[in-house]
Amino acid sequence: MTEPKPRSGRGRPRTITRERVADAGIGLGLAQLSVVGVAAALGVTQMALYKRVGGLEELRSLVAEEAFLRWPLPDPEEDVDLGAYLHRFSLSLWRLVHRHAGIAPYLLRRDLITDTMLQHTQEHQAQVARRFGLTVAQSSQLVFTVAYHCCAIADTSRSEAPEGESIEPLHEFGLKALIAGAIALTGEDG
Repeated sequence: MTEPKPRSGRGRPRTITRERVADAGIGLGLAQLSVVGVAAALGVTQMALYKRVGGLEELRSLVAEEAFLRWPLPDPEEDVDLGAYLHRFSLSLWRLVHRHAGIAPYLLRRDLITDTMLQHTQEHQAQVARRFGLTVAQSSQLVFTVAYHCCAIADTSRSEAPEGESIEPLHEFGLKALIAGAIALTGEDG
């Protein structure tokens, strides 16, 4: 006796996946994101999209989370010292903020950071702690301080660098000074 074959689904195949919504949203950009725009990019009705995403704020959160999770965090194993790593990390984060206009609040505000983003951040901080012989608290303090200030500066200076990839020399100097000071203070707090 043979088992019956599963029946194929009726109608159109499911087109509104999290990945496709995120791709469409990232393509539009957080600053111009709308339910209408994403629905049009997916070729579905707004109502169909609302069945998958509860509204504009949920859509923005989904797109910001996916942009963040797709960002290739620099590997701390590639650097010989903590200062060099944090500098490379800050430049990578700078590029993320410039590539995704509107993402900074989702990286800076506790009420907008998703649980998945927080978990990803904590895993990264633990990796930095292991690599450079820090406590998790020290690593968290350093990575948070650098990330917070880098995001804020990158977001407010977007108009200065329309290409979005280069960092102004004075901003880079400021980040280096912040990193050096934060490392020095972390040793005192230890």
